Amino acid sequence: MMRFDSIRFMVPARALCMVLVMPLCAQKVAPKSAEEGKPQTKEQARADQHKLPAERGDVVDRIVAIVNGDLVLESDVEEEERFTKLYPYDQDETKSAREEAITRLIDRALILQQLSGFPAAPVTDDEVNKEEADLRKDLPECAHTDCASAAGWKHFLESQGFTEDELLARLKQRAQVLHFIETRFRAGIRISDAQIEEYYNNTLLPQYAKQKATAPPLDSIRDRVEEILLQEQVSTLLDAWLKTLRDTGHVRMMQPNQEAP
Repeated sequence: MMRFDSIRFMVPARALCMVLVMPLCAQKVAPKSAEEGKPQTKEQARADQHKLPAERGDVVDRIVAIVNGDLVLESDVEEEERFTKLYPYDQDETKSAREEAITRLIDRALILQQLSGFPAAPVTDDEVNKEEADLRKDLPECAHTDCASAAGWKHFLESQGFTEDELLARLKQRAQVLHFIETRFRAGIRISDAQIEEYYNNTLLPQYAKQKATAPPLDSIRDRVEEILLQEQVSTLLDAWLKTLRDTGHVRMMQPNQEAP
């Protein structure tokens, strides 16, 4: 029998993908010669060892977008794409993985800018540790590696380019943003019995029938159906709010070789 528990009760994918927070100021150095097209002499190389990257003429990352003055860098995009291996999102078939990552980073920057003026919700270590434990249990990749042990989990994270401290920091900030979204959008939503019954009859029952499985009685899953509908409405409100922030703010996409203003 297909379990109703297999349905994930959380903010829908589009909303969740915005709240897995990444730093917006990481730097990555790509060395270049001091003079374009000319090899460095030994003396130049020794002198350059004591200079800052910008003084050496090195390329220090690239600006991909500017969101109300906050920078989204190329390294952020690469890191976001790597992080999808830990939290895989539903892929929009009309966009590339890179475009999806940039959209998430821009939306996340908009949310964090609003959150800065909002009372921060306390996030306990227990809450963060539970989220990490759920992640270790649910990750498909962990079926092929030892995520259960501390050493195995550390090795897996390192293979994805992250440390456990970095992951915990992201999970904590993600929880803070989710609390903000819940407070900002969920309080005024009311789900009627008619909406619950319509979702059960027109969405869930066909899904069970397709799997040739027996659906649980509505009364036994009414609360969970209500949660699904609540999260769908939260996601809709969040999308509309983000569109307003984009329209009223200043979001600028940078082209390769274009200088920031």
